[in-house]
Amino acid sequence: MESREIIEWLLSGDVSLQYQVYRDLLMDDRPQLRLRIGREGWGAEYLARRRSDGHWGLKFYQPKWTYTHYTLLDLRNLCLDPDHPAVKEPLGKILWEEKGCDGGINPAGSVAVSDVCINGMFLNYASWFKVPEADLRSAVDFILSQKMPDGGFNCRSNRSGAIHSSLHTTLSVLEGITEYERNGCVYRLAELREARAKGNEFILLHRLFLSDKTGRVIDPRFLTLSYPGRWYYDILRALRVRVVYPALRQGLL
Repeated sequence: MESREIIEWLLSGDVSLQYQVYRDLLMDDRPQLRLRIGREGWGAEYLARRRSDGHWGLKFYQPKWTYTHYTLLDLRNLCLDPDHPAVKEPLGKILWEEKGCDGGINPAGSVAVSDVCINGMFLNYASWFKVPEADLRSAVDFILSQKMPDGGFNCRSNRSGAIHSSLHTTLSVLEGITEYERNGCVYRLAELREARAKGNEFILLHRLFLSDKTGRVIDPRFLTLSYPGRWYYDILRALRVRVVYPALRQGLL
C-alpha cells in the first residue's frame, strides 16, 4: 500500500485520528477539527458516559479501566479540546479529594506513598487540559522525589521496595514531563528536563525492549502496538516521546 493510500485510510477513521494524522503526519494543525472530537465519534461516546457527579465509573480510581483516571488519559490521547468544560469538574475533584500527604495524587488510602505511575499519567492529562501550574507543583515535587539511581522510575517502589526502574512507569512519567513542558509550565522545569534525559537513557540502555542483563526481549508485548496503552509500555509510545515530541518542540513537525 502506498503512503497516499495509507493516509487516506487513516483519514477515514474517527475524527480524533483524523486530527492527529493532519497534525503529526501532514504538519497541518486543524483546531476546528479538534473541536469536533467532543461532539462526535469516540470522544463524544466517552463524554456521554460521564456521571452526574462528574466522574466516570464509580469514582476516580474504581472500577478498573472504566474510572475517571483512565478516561481522562484516554480523552487526552484522543486530543479532546483542552478547554472542553466536561473535564474541569473531575479534574477539580481529583485535586481536592485525591491528594496524598506527600503531595502526589494518591487514591489508595492504604498506601502511604503515592504511586508515581499514576502521577506521571496525571501530569500528562492535567497539563493537556490546562490545569493551572500552581495546582501541579506538589505532583511535580513528588515525581522528582521518586527518581531512582538507574535513571528511571518504578511505581512498585512504594509497595515492594523495587530498586530497578520500570519501563512502564518511566515512560508514563516522561510523557507527563513532556506535556507539562509543552503546556508552558516552568516550575522545576530544569530538574524535570534532567529527569527526562536520564529516563531516556534508561530506555536506551534497554534498546527500547531488551534486557540490559541478558539482551533478550523483556516481554513480547512490548513489540505489540495496541490502543489504548494506558500504563502499559510499548515501543511506539517510547519512540513518540523520543522522536515526535522533541521534533515538535524544535519546530521540525
